[in-house]
Amino acid sequence: MSHAIQDQRPTRDRKSAAPAGLTRGGLPRWAPAAIAALSIALGCGIGLAFDLQSKIQWGLLAALLFIAVTYTASAVIENRRQAKDRVATSLVWVCFVLAVIPLLSLMWTTISRGLKLLSGNFLSHSMNGVTSFDEGGGVYHALLGTIEQVALATLIAAPIGLLTAVYLVEYGKGRLAKSVTFFVDVMTGIPSIVAGLFILTTWNLMLGFGPSGFAGAMALSILMMPVVVRSTEEMLKLVPNELREAALALGVPKWRVILKVVLPTAIGGISTGVMLAVARIAGETAPIMLLVFGSQLINGNPFEGAQSSLPLYIWEQYKVGSEASYDRAWAAALVLIAFVMILNLVARGIARWKAPKTGR
Repeated sequence: MSHAIQDQRPTRDRKSAAPAGLTRGGLPRWAPAAIAALSIALGCGIGLAFDLQSKIQWGLLAALLFIAVTYTASAVIENRRQAKDRVATSLVWVCFVLAVIPLLSLMWTTISRGLKLLSGNFLSHSMNGVTSFDEGGGVYHALLGTIEQVALATLIAAPIGLLTAVYLVEYGKGRLAKSVTFFVDVMTGIPSIVAGLFILTTWNLMLGFGPSGFAGAMALSILMMPVVVRSTEEMLKLVPNELREAALALGVPKWRVILKVVLPTAIGGISTGVMLAVARIAGETAPIMLLVFGSQLINGNPFEGAQSSLPLYIWEQYKVGSEASYDRAWAAALVLIAFVMILNLVARGIARWKAPKTGR
């Protein structure tokens, strides 16, 4: 009995001593917020003391102080292991804030300056008869051109990109699939001006067609296609193979499995990828300048005659340099952001409507 008590005593001592480094006091929940407030105050104080003109420098100082103070407080009160974990978390939060601040600043500037002129009259009138230095005019002709050009580009690029992705995931093997993947990756980095020059050479110069919204849409579809292919390809790869195998085991043809099982399962990601591609081409200006030329008049026919677009309209108005043109440029920028946002909301609604229902 005495030997058993002697054997158990060191075991209890080891159990009580081993976790001592892990059971020290911990920082309260409000500590990160308090450290952040202290870091901001110190960063502003150092910026004022050393007469730092840029507020960006103040923010970077506050971010560095936040990480340093977090590590020090956690190492003293908790332990070094927990301190390293908190530093990693702090770095994630700092990077998140650094990424969000420019976005919020951009949105605030665009909304505050764009609302100054945005109205029903601005959305329903063109620049016909209004000089760029005068007040008045509207964005209707540019908005109409953007809608038509983006719609045509989507009708061209989305089916081709979707079918290409289906081929690469479901059928593609060997050199042909590798070659298609390689050229899709190369096309992803093509500058927009190159796509515009290609359509200008083939459609306008070789075939003799004049400027039109359709020519601009073809150039935009070249830029849109690789984005659709890559995003759709990744979404199709995420569909579990068990779903395909279960459908094929029931004797369903492969084309029907793709149409009824694979695509509906990935429709949410596919629609998001298409909207990302639309957002990319909606702001392109170089192909529009080469192929559509721009116009101050309303042209509802995208297959004949010069048109305008929102990016081109913004560039034209900002180039003038007058106060009235600046206001029109910011209002058009707000309209462009709202246009892309509406398209994303519509795509999410369609994806939710068409996605496979879960539950009973």
